[in-house]
Amino acid sequence: MLTDKFGRHINYLRLAVVDRCNLRCTYCMPENGLPWIKQNDLMTDEEMLKICSVFTDLGVDKIRITGGEPFVRKNCISLIENISKLNGFTDLSLTTNGLLTEQYIPQLKAFGVKSVNLSLDTLDEERFFKITRRKSFDKVMKTLESLLKHQIKVKINTVVMEDQNTEDIIPLVQLTKELPVDVRFIEEMPFNGNNNAEIVPKWNFPQIYNHIKDHFPDIEKLKDPKSSTSYNYKIPGFTGNIGIIAAYTRSFCGDCNRIRITPSGILRTCLYEGGGINLKEKIRSGATDEELKNIIINSIHHKPKDGWEAEKQTMNASEIHQSMATIGG
Repeated sequence: MLTDKFGRHINYLRLAVVDRCNLRCTYCMPENGLPWIKQNDLMTDEEMLKICSVFTDLGVDKIRITGGEPFVRKNCISLIENISKLNGFTDLSLTTNGLLTEQYIPQLKAFGVKSVNLSLDTLDEERFFKITRRKSFDKVMKTLESLLKHQIKVKINTVVMEDQNTEDIIPLVQLTKELPVDVRFIEEMPFNGNNNAEIVPKWNFPQIYNHIKDHFPDIEKLKDPKSSTSYNYKIPGFTGNIGIIAAYTRSFCGDCNRIRITPSGILRTCLYEGGGINLKEKIRSGATDEELKNIIINSIHHKPKDGWEAEKQTMNASEIHQSMATIGG
């Protein structure tokens, strides 16, 4: 099993299959998009499968497919199918914005995808357009409906932004009354692709929680699973649950079990880490599986204690403020 110098067991790989996205969310990237990774610099399907296989050999038993938007990648569904056939892991999941997802849901179910994180920052069609700069609200809601129909666990990810969608917090909480979904409110982070935009969210974990508690005084704390990024709650009598992710204040780093691979093959041991080891180039240079394993083991040994330490080590504003699409979800 992979273990870092703090004794944390690393068993969760987040694999970004593409940097491109068909939305332009204000908290993620500029309106005109980003300088996308050139095709030759993206990992091939074969390289991704090789990396996943090496990680599962090292004890990783959970793989999440992220982006960008995964289904913007050509034949992404075939890649997911092939990953699902690898030995050694038990949990395959996906993060998506839902625009292209609905048509693939029966296949995802057949491949053993256990849960899907669906990005949805508002239940209002007009605000959806203002935040995402795209008129695709209906597609996301159809994806949500189909996921529930196929009994795939759904976690709705909502980035809370002052003066943009705070009025959606309570309606989203109300969504859990009848639906078996987890709605997770996320502190806004600096990964917006704009080097000049310093993010210090007013709507942090305590503010979000107190706002919910004002409307639902009987809110109950749930026991958080090990390595959970969210603090989890339930309204008595409601079907689904609520979570709050302290993504900016980074209070969940203590038992982090995650590692990331960017679309270009960069191994990143922390969301806030700059640089990293390019596993794709190692593969293209002829590295064996054993050599890749040694590189991964050494990298994880140097995993930072938390996101603050990782950001301090980065010392590069362009890396701190890069888009989440380039980092890998």
